[in-house]
Order: sequence, then C-alpha cells, then structure tokens
Amino acid sequence: MDKPRKSNASDPLASQAFNPVQSPIVNTKLIPPRSAGRLISRERLQDQMLKARRQRCIVLKGPAGCGKTSTLIAWRQALLPLGYDVAWLTLSADDNELTRFIDYLLASLGQIDPALVREAIQLEGRGIDSEAVERTVITLVRSIAARGRELVLVLDDLHHLTDVGIHQALQWLIDYAPANLHLALVSRSAVPLSLARLRSQELVLELNLRDLRFTPTESEQFLKAQLGEINTRDAKQMHELTDGWVAGLQLLAVSHKKNRPAAAGGQAQLRDDQAFAKFFEVEVLSHLSPTDLDLMLLMAVCNRFCASLCAALSGHPEAVSEANALLARLERDNLFLIPVDSAERETWYRLHPLLRETLLKYFDSRSKAEQQTVHVRAWNWFREHHHLDEAVHHAVMGGDPRAAADLVEQHAEALYAHGDLRMLIELVRLLPVEHVQARVKLRILKTRMQLYARDFVACTESLERLFRDVPESEVHDRFMISLLRASLALQRDDTDAAMTVLPQLLNPPPGSNSVAIGSCANILSWLYMHRGEYEKARQVQLDRPDLLINGEPLLGTTAGSLQGRCMIGLSLALEGQMTQAERVYRDVLHEASHCGKAGADATYLSAALLGEVLYETNDVDAAFKLLSGWIDILERISIPDSVLRVLQVLWNVQWLAGNQQEALAFVERLDEYAIKLGLERLQAYCLTWQVRWLLILGESAAAHAKLTRLEAIDARHPDAGQTALKEIHILTENARARWQLAQGDLDGASTRIERLIETCERHRRQLGTVRLLVLSAVIEAERGNHERAREKIMEALRRGQRFGLVRSLLDAHPDGLKLITDIANRETLDPVLAFYVERLQAADLTAPAVSKDKPATATTSKPLASGIEPLSEREIEVVRLLAQALPNKKIARALGLSPETVKWHLSHIYSKLGVSSRDEAVARVRDLESHSDTDTQPK
Repeated sequence: MDKPRKSNASDPLASQAFNPVQSPIVNTKLIPPRSAGRLISRERLQDQMLKARRQRCIVLKGPAGCGKTSTLIAWRQALLPLGYDVAWLTLSADDNELTRFIDYLLASLGQIDPALVREAIQLEGRGIDSEAVERTVITLVRSIAARGRELVLVLDDLHHLTDVGIHQALQWLIDYAPANLHLALVSRSAVPLSLARLRSQELVLELNLRDLRFTPTESEQFLKAQLGEINTRDAKQMHELTDGWVAGLQLLAVSHKKNRPAAAGGQAQLRDDQAFAKFFEVEVLSHLSPTDLDLMLLMAVCNRFCASLCAALSGHPEAVSEANALLARLERDNLFLIPVDSAERETWYRLHPLLRETLLKYFDSRSKAEQQTVHVRAWNWFREHHHLDEAVHHAVMGGDPRAAADLVEQHAEALYAHGDLRMLIELVRLLPVEHVQARVKLRILKTRMQLYARDFVACTESLERLFRDVPESEVHDRFMISLLRASLALQRDDTDAAMTVLPQLLNPPPGSNSVAIGSCANILSWLYMHRGEYEKARQVQLDRPDLLINGEPLLGTTAGSLQGRCMIGLSLALEGQMTQAERVYRDVLHEASHCGKAGADATYLSAALLGEVLYETNDVDAAFKLLSGWIDILERISIPDSVLRVLQVLWNVQWLAGNQQEALAFVERLDEYAIKLGLERLQAYCLTWQVRWLLILGESAAAHAKLTRLEAIDARHPDAGQTALKEIHILTENARARWQLAQGDLDGASTRIERLIETCERHRRQLGTVRLLVLSAVIEAERGNHERAREKIMEALRRGQRFGLVRSLLDAHPDGLKLITDIANRETLDPVLAFYVERLQAADLTAPAVSKDKPATATTSKPLASGIEPLSEREIEVVRLLAQALPNKKIARALGLSPETVKWHLSHIYSKLGVSSRDEAVARVRDLESHSDTDTQPK
C-alpha cells in the first residue's frame, strides 16, 4: 500500500492539481489574471456590484476589451475581505464540450474547497446523459448549501460555450442554486439562459457596454495610471476617440508611451475589435523586430505559454533567457500579455483575446507546412512536460495524428489504473475518429469508456464489432474483449453472458497487465459467489499473480486489490461470517481513502457492503448515516448488487423507524433503477418486499397485485440454473409462502418454506437459512407443532449466535422474537445462548434515530413561533429544498424519497404553517425564523 502524500493525496482534486500527467486541467484557467489589477478603481461600478453581491446572478455583457474581466477582478478583491469565496473559471472554445466543461467547473469549485466536489468528481466518466449531469449539479448545490459560506462562481468568456447540454447544466445550476451561491456570467454576446424568473424576483444585476465604458474622469484616471502624467486635453481627446472603450484606451496609451501620439490623431476611432486589430497592426506590430514579431505569432498558437515553451516554438529551445526577456518587456509595456498564477515553476501567460485573434489571422496566412512545424514543436514540448491533452491536440494539428494516438495508447493503462477516466475520455475525444477506429486498442478503450458511462447499447455494439474484427491470434486484445463482455454482463446482472467467456477469464494470456488481471479476478469472484462457491471466490483473490513483483505492488494494483478484498468480504458475509466481513470492509475503506480517484470504486463498494453488515449487527443508525448520502453516486458507479444492498438497508431502517412511506419510497427507487437498466432480479427483490409489507399493513389486494407481477417475472426465467437469476424463483417462493400464511394456508406455506430452507442450505446462505428457520417456526407454532417450532428456533439461535446475526432473526416475522422469548423461557439455555437471546431482546427495544416524522419520537426544530407546530427535521429539509426552487421530483431524488412521499410531507408542512402553496411555505418559514431570531436577541 502506498503511503499517502503530503499533498493530500486522499483528495481527488488534490491529486489532479499536483500531477499534471493525470489531469487535463489547465490550472491557469482557474485563476483570475493579475495584470488587470493595475486598472483604476471604479467606485461607481463597484458600489453597484457590491450592493448586488447577494443576488443570484450578475451578468456582464459587452464586446471584447470593454473591461468586463478587470471589473470582476476588482469586485473579487472587494468581496474577499467580506468573507466571500470566489471561484474563477476562464473559458475558451476548447471547453465547448459537456464533459470538459463539467470537469473544469468541478476544478474551479474545488480550488475553494475540495469537499465541495468530492462526491461529484467521482462521477467523472460515468455518464454525460441529462440525468447524470443534473445529478452532478444537485450534488454540487447540496454541498454548497451545506457548507454555508457565501460563494461566487465567475464564468469568464461564456460566449465560447454554444453546446446546448452545457446551457442546460448552467440553467440547472442557476435554478437550483442555494441562497449562498452567486453566479457572475461574463460574455460578449447574450447569455443563453433563462433569467426571467430571477428578473421578476429582482435577483439579477445585468450590466452592458453602456455601464462598462469609462466616464471622461475614469478615462483620465486610467491614462494617468498608465502613463504617469497626461494633460487634460489629451486625455479628453483619447476618451472621445475610444468612447471610453478600455482596450482602445490601453492601446492609445501604449502608442503614447512610444512617443507616437501623432499616429493616434486624425479621425481614428478605437471603439471595436476591428479598429483594434487595424490599429495594433500599424502602431505595435509594425514596430517590433522580426524576431519579436515572429515569437508573438508563435505565442498565439497556444492557449497558454511560458518562456521555455516560447523558446521551443521558435526552434531554438536553448534561447530561454531571450524569451524571458521578451515576455518581461511585453508585460512591462502592458502589451496585452496576461500573467497567470500557477503552481508550476515557470510563470505562465496568456494573450488578451483581442490580441490573440489578431495574431492568429497572421499565423493562419502562413503556409500549412510552416503552421504544422510550429504545432509539432508545441506537441514535442507538451509531451516532454507531461501535459497530455495539449500534446495530443498539437500533434493532431501538426499533421501527426498517428503519434497522438501512440501517446494515448502509451498512457491509457496508467491513467486507467489511477482512476483518471475523465482524462481518458478527453484524450480519445481529441483524436480524429478515423484514427480511433483504425486501432483495436483505442477501440477497446472507447468501449471501456462506454461501459463506465453506462451506455450499454453502444458498448454492446462496439463489443460485437470488435469480436468480429479481431482475429483469435491477437490473444491480448481478445482477452480484453472477453473481459469487457464479462464486465458488461456484471453490470447487466447477466450471469449467463458472463459464463460464456469464463474459459477465457480462467486462462489470461502471459504478459497481461495488472489492471486486466485484477479485473478478471474480481469478475471470477463474483461468478463463484453467485454459484455458492465461496472458497473459490476467495482463492481467486489470494492467488492473483498481479499483486507483487519482487515484493512490490505493480502499477494500478492497489485500487484493484482493494476491490478484490471487498469480494473476499462479500463472500464471508454471504456465508454469514459478519464479524470477519466487517473487518475486511473497514480495512479497505481506510486504505481506499488514501488512493484518491483510484480508490473511488473500492471506497463506495466497501461502504455499501459495510452498511449491510452494520445493519445486520443492529448498528442501525451507523448504517443509515454511512449510506444515506451516497445513493446518487452508487447508482451511477456501482454494480447492481451494491445498489441492491444499500437500498435494502435504507428501506429496512426506515421501516424499523416507523417511516413506512419512506421505506416504500426506497423500494420504489430501486424498482425505477431496475426497470431502467432491465434488471429483473432487482425488480423481484422490490416486489417481494412490497408483498411482505403490504400484507403486514393489511392491504391484501395491493399485495396480490405485486405478487402477480413477481410471478410473471419468475415465469420468464424457468431455467435459471446456477445463474444469479435463480434468486428470482427463491424470492417468488418466499412471497408465495407469506401470501399463503396471510390467507391461512399454513400447510402450503410450510411446504414452500421447507423447500426454500433446503435451497439456502445447498447454496450455504446462512442469513437466508436463519430467517427462514424463524419464519418456519412461526408457521409451525400456528399449526400447533410446538416441538417442531422449538427445534427450528433453537437451530436458528445456534447459527445466529455463531455468526453474530441479529436483524436476520428479528426481521424474519413480526412474531419471531415473541416466539424466541417464549421458547427461551421454557428452555434451560446454556449461558452463551441465554446471553444471545438477551441481546436480541435488547436490540428489539432500540429504535433507530432516523425516526423523524412520527410525532411521539420526532426530532424537531425549535418552535418557529408560539401557536405554530414545530416542523420535523425531514420537513425542514423539504422546505430548504423548496427555497431552491426544486420541483417535487428533484426534492425526492435529493432526499432519497419518492415523489409521493414528498407530496405527503408538503401537505403536513402546509397544514402546520397555514399556507396553501410552495412559495407561501418558504416565505412563511423565513418570516417565522426571522421573528424567532429577533425574539432571542438580548434585550
């Protein structure tokens, strides 16, 4: 296990910031430029913006060079002493792609606090469909709201983004933003978002060119700051020539410094970008030496540059000192060169957009061969300095996509091992499609990305084409294809499909990489567990040849082996060995926390499985606390088994707490997930629990309808054999037995339960066996077979005590504990079993702390006002989300409820507050809280 680095390697964002090889993030885009700080303070504009600092949105719209960015920099400097955090993101045309934009959005917010994006960043590469993006936004919104501090997010140069998916993501961010999140949007063109509701609520400040232009006084102050001294007449003339346009003023100041004021005379008007370009050509570029002019053209080729890169672009990599001298001179002369802070050793710069656009026109006029030569130099420099995405971009532009593809192939496995899926997606996106299609390894990589994005249809089609196209002689590629087919089968809960590639998984070709071997071992463990072969499942992990070489772990094996250890823990848990399983899960959870992105899958898998153990051992509150906030992420990145186990724990905890609506809501959530992915085994679990609970609630007709659905699913899988789908028949038989028991058919119920006990024994499922023994004992007691009931209870107690089980016995039947107590009172139990019965009795008396909505046990807020019934914690959470303008469906998703349960909460909230609408409820709570705060102030 690698030791954690001092740079907070346990945090995903930290590992991005300190390892450029792993990340496509250009950190200079996350920091406001420094040079604009020289501009004068504009009190008129700053006062207006400071007054609007608590509004939802501030929009600055105007042409290039009108001072939008410098205005925001000054505003940022004024906000920081007021306790505001300001996240900054400068956008470019390269960011006009949804996954890349989301990546940069997370990185910018992570600069403020890595905890803000810790959950959202784990979803990278796991899907960019509308639902996935919306969940990411909701995760961010909840993190920002929970943090509490005022946060401003600046999106500079928003006009570069035309992708409708990005616009939708931003719209969600605005619509769902909590009161402490404020967005500053900077654009040359109209912002492509709906701000009508914010305007009606007076929550948006919009500034345009008229607001941003300098007044005559501000122009004079600016020119004095630039030139040291200037007479009023000249300042007035320059203001009139530019109409207060900042870029024009700055360019005239440059000309004046060079003692060429006459060139600015006449009727030259510097009020737009076309005039800027013409003036810059005549007054600046024409006066540069050929060497300096050439170097400036080369700078424009890259989004950012430093001295050593400039030297390399010139074809003289040794001339770093000369490049440094030019950059220092350009910065000193204020020639639109913007230095950007960076964690790297060298100072990085970028050009003012107007200047870059002007220079690129010159560069584009050069021959294609000359242009490609420069791009090749850039690609070589970025490759040597491990900036992979920029290297690939320039290799493609330099006419060498083959070399770019080689680079991607070279780094693919290392990036995958480090868990940097986002980087892989970015690199593949940069390559021409025909070059991806021409290489089997890149096609396999793209297919792997489709799998992790849960685009199962595209993944299936890609695998079919690969299987047809790749000859059997290419053993390593064929093995990777088989591995992906098995992984897809695991995600689809399709054991049959996985079994078809079992021979290939059992015989990986010599020289297979560690990541492939680890994935293979984990899939084999999963298959063996579903066959009830637990020792084999564990032995596969213990025999892995990829873990050590000369006593040292191979690249990528740390995270892979952690997942393998989770499989060992799961095999123990399925056998009922909960104590041993808990130790494994806790160790994995601890170690995975130090692995950054690479440990994400192991973190969530171990947490999901640990929650199941905690529930079984009756540490119910700890189980709920561990799992309740992770449902969205688990649904996106975990295998179906993990999602099933987590939601079973959550709905059982809610049922124990008496929150029947919320328990059923979690069941409905799993049902929706299962239907969406076509997972009938998970649907069977949902229906089985619904039958059971509806019978307890006395809703026989509804229970029978669910049973009918369950039987229809069972009928579709008559030959499940040893596959995971065999559980469907077991679940159906369980539901049928409970239905018979509720209908008074004790003999029929008993017969079915006996067959189920035999099945569980055959597959060595101890938890299932113990639950069925208790249920069978209850049936036998009702039939009057008291000795048979005693035998079954005693066997259940012996097994439960040996394996440390608690909830399996208590949850088996509502009358289960009473029967256990009656039999224990008549028996002379040995001290161990007697103590175990006492533990069961004590556990049954311990109510979960999550019981939030029952008046007798609810944890409530302080009274809002006399005569107003207090709201429960859950009702306060609902109101808080109402205030963020989330619809019922989004509130349900955020809180892990069904929309029906949210409606149920809203009716109670309206009743308590004496209101009839969402807006009235929010306003009423704010008024009452304000009134309450006033009353508690010291007099």
